[in-house]
This record gives sequence, structure tokens and C-alpha cells, in this order.
Amino acid sequence: MPTATKLFSAIFFALLAALAAHLFIPVLPEGTQTKLFRELSAGIGLLCGWFIMGRSTGRGMSEAINRGLVTSVAVLFWCLLLFSIYFMVRKSTRMMYDGPMDAVLGIFEMMLEYGALLRHPATPAVLLGGGVMGGIMAEWIGRRWS
Repeated sequence: MPTATKLFSAIFFALLAALAAHLFIPVLPEGTQTKLFRELSAGIGLLCGWFIMGRSTGRGMSEAINRGLVTSVAVLFWCLLLFSIYFMVRKSTRMMYDGPMDAVLGIFEMMLEYGALLRHPATPAVLLGGGVMGGIMAEWIGRRWS
């Protein structure tokens, strides 16, 4: 059932994911394809905002902050996983893996590789700060329009 909280959370976390992706692009290795990186990240943020944050308002401010952080971490996890799967498929079409198990392990290796690039503080700071802000604002909207 669509609610104002779900709509706000979906839009907010879509914008947050697009901003985080924009800040993550300069950290990526030289020559990495980033055609639809921001847009797909925004789509993942939209789904996470709707299904994770949008459902969990009305339980108090501390729970909303917690859920905002959980939503930000979920956005990060799903972006890393889906883009790693995409790059694994591209590598496997070039026959860069010995077998299917190597390809599956390659997904997790790439997730760790790209996750290690998060040591640059811009992207994690945006995700954490945005998660807290999104949780607080979603809780406020949930109280206002319930």
C-alpha cells in the first residue's frame, strides 16, 4: 500500500544512492565503465527506500535512525553485489574464468575489491549521514501524514 512515508523514503534514498555513486566514480580504477552507474544505483536506492525504510516508521526516533542506517548499508550491499555480478558476467563472456565456481568466487572477490575503495571517506560519510537524515525525516513524515 503506497504511503507518504514510502514515497518519501524511496525518493530520498534514490537521490542518496545517486549522490554516493557520483562520489564513488572518481575512486574507481582507470577505465572502469560507468555508463549507467548513477542511474542503477538510484534504482537500487529507490527499492531499498520503499521496502526497508518505508515500512518501518512509527516506532520512535531511535528506531528510525537505526532503520535509516540499515537502509544505507543495504543500498551499499546491493550496489556492490549487483555491479560485481555484472562485471563477472562481462569477464565470463571473455572466458576469464576456469569454471562456474571460479566465476561465483569472482563475484565476492570483486565485492571485496570495490568495498576496499570505500576507505576514501566521501562515499561512506554521505551514506551514513544520509541514512540518519533519511530516517529522521521519514519518521517525521510518518507522524505528520499518518
